[in-house]
Amino acid sequence: MDLFSATFDQHQVAPLAERMRPRTLEDYIGQNHILGPGKLLRRAIEADRVSSLILYGPPGTGKTSLAQVIAAKTTSRFVRINAVTSGVKDIREIITQAADDLHLYGKRTLVFCDEVHRFNKGQQDALLPAVEDGTITFIGATTENPFFELNSALLSRSTLFRLELLKSTEIRLGLEHALHDKERGLGRYNVNIDPAAWEHWLNYANGDLRRALNALELAVLTTQPENGVRHISLEIAEESIQQRAIKYDKTGDNHYDIISAFIKSMRGSDPDAALYWLAVLLEAGEDPRFIMRRIIVHASEDVGLADPTVMLQAHAAANALEWLGLPEARIPLAQAVLAISTAPKSNSAVASIDRALAYVRKHPTGAVPAHLKDKHYSEAEKLEHGANYLYPHDYPNHWVAQTYLPPEIQKESFYIPSEMGQECFPNLNETKKER
Repeated sequence: MDLFSATFDQHQVAPLAERMRPRTLEDYIGQNHILGPGKLLRRAIEADRVSSLILYGPPGTGKTSLAQVIAAKTTSRFVRINAVTSGVKDIREIITQAADDLHLYGKRTLVFCDEVHRFNKGQQDALLPAVEDGTITFIGATTENPFFELNSALLSRSTLFRLELLKSTEIRLGLEHALHDKERGLGRYNVNIDPAAWEHWLNYANGDLRRALNALELAVLTTQPENGVRHISLEIAEESIQQRAIKYDKTGDNHYDIISAFIKSMRGSDPDAALYWLAVLLEAGEDPRFIMRRIIVHASEDVGLADPTVMLQAHAAANALEWLGLPEARIPLAQAVLAISTAPKSNSAVASIDRALAYVRKHPTGAVPAHLKDKHYSEAEKLEHGANYLYPHDYPNHWVAQTYLPPEIQKESFYIPSEMGQECFPNLNETKKER
């Protein structure tokens, strides 16, 4: 057999991540929020009644794999097109064939396009009529926000499913399947993996199973066996994924020390230190949602009313994290950290609520003053509920001197404004003087 007549099994030379793609819903890992028992998409796939849909999520979360699972389940003709190389002419030919199959044989056509955000307007316009009239069922997969990249008509005729970054437990499950699968995976190799190597892969996969599988395959295939065993150390794991491990124990003192340094750097108005500790947390594989929760808390605890817009920036960063995932979300995370670090500081919010809680826990609940009671029922007037209430918007500056606390605690002060930033309320100070 010469070189030109030799035949190769493409399946055997394909990357491990490609070979390990799931064949059934039972093999599919993750995305239980859309594929768990009883969920809409799972029911549609099992009943072979999938309608046009857009799969949106970060790389390596299983968009293409899910499309292939649908393809294996459906009785429809499955056609895969390329957003870059499939022109308008190709799309029209697919639609013509789909119409013939539907009208002549009653057979539906399911068209899958990966990286659908690369579709230009002409391609989308060519596809739209066939989606509208049901000639084809369309599945698009994208890592980009579909509301920015796809035309509204195509979006409105498709159901959007958002795929999430895989959990560490799901990444490990995928790697273990690959290690034990003798047909498609690495099951024919005798592999021993150090716990530190496992931890490193799970941290640096960042929810991307494909990245973890690529690292596993590279580590196993490039490690020479000793006594028949390929031993994967932390050093080999680092080389396979091209990232060095950072000393960071998510359950130990080091974890809490770094989080403490991060928080105190923001509170202490040191943007360089805050960014450094943020970078350590991200590189060590800390859950970005945990970091985000700290940012939101301290936007209020350490800045608060001195600059209320900082809380808005923190919430915007949280929203961006959910939409983008890492690594892109590092940018809005950094923006929120810098906003806290450089803002004027006030801890009046935390100090005030803690004063109020401490008082309430030690004293019986005071009586609601009569003028503050609800008067929106028929007998309220007889009881003088709401009588003599002064509506602040009827007065200059939308404020009027009026008591709101129970009579027995008129002299108590829970909120003490700082003199930082925007936290200046002259009407409030005037009220307190009158007490």
